[in-house]
Amino acid sequence: MLRSVGQRRVTGEGVDPRVAELRLAVSRLRRELAAHRVEFADRGIAEDELAALDAMALSGAPEVRRLRRSLLLVAGSVGSVSALAEGLAAVRHAVELFGPPPAPDTGPAA
Repeated sequence: MLRSVGQRRVTGEGVDPRVAELRLAVSRLRRELAAHRVEFADRGIAEDELAALDAMALSGAPEVRRLRRSLLLVAGSVGSVSALAEGLAAVRHAVELFGPPPAPDTGPAA
């Protein structure tokens, strides 16, 4: 069977392993964030974007640009909380499995 460029093999359960890894990493960071009792200003943003990442993963075919946007928002929200650094790194790695960021749109050629 031929596969398109960028298309990955699915596991025996029919789940793309990239999606499974993303869901696992997001779940871990959500648990770590919930257990982190110290309040910080952007906690709500981090929680909302982690929920969005999980929803995108559940859809089965997340859009790379949207994944990266959510990752940036999560990193900006929890980046200074060293207790969450390992979980954040796992989410970043999982997002990177979906490929490099799309090239920026430079508009019409002159």
